[in-house]
Amino acid sequence: MNCTEKRTDYISWDQYFMGIALLSAQRSKDPNTQVGACIVNSEHRIVGVGYNGFPSGCNDNSLPWAREGSYLETKYPFVVHAELNAILNSIQNLKGCTIYVALFPCNECAKAIIQSGISEIVYLCDKYAGTDGVKASKLMLDQAKVKLRKLEPVPADITLKFN
Repeated sequence: MNCTEKRTDYISWDQYFMGIALLSAQRSKDPNTQVGACIVNSEHRIVGVGYNGFPSGCNDNSLPWAREGSYLETKYPFVVHAELNAILNSIQNLKGCTIYVALFPCNECAKAIIQSGISEIVYLCDKYAGTDGVKASKLMLDQAKVKLRKLEPVPADITLKFN
């Protein structure tokens, strides 16, 4: 390569921001599901990140991580989803921003996304598409005119090395 030519194998903005969301997911202590989110403004600046976990100040060792059992013996009443954490961690008004998330948002996160003014959701997976929660999410997002875009990343993976 001539040193006066730029690289051509760099990642796209979509790959970069989804990569940040996926890397953020690695902070989750949930043994079953790790989700991260990255919110970006129109100038390609990251304005919020988050991952699924218990609220600040709550002990990760004293609350349950179980998926099944009575309601209070599961993680569901306690875990804050990645999308909501990213919204709560944001550093600016989110009107017109895009949120990158690996898993399509549930109905509770959809409400927060709509209320925050986020205008686009970029996601990788919609594995819960048939559930009532995601059906409700899509209905609300459609009515609020939030753009939905499934990302088909090429290449399929990017490797990070710390050495």
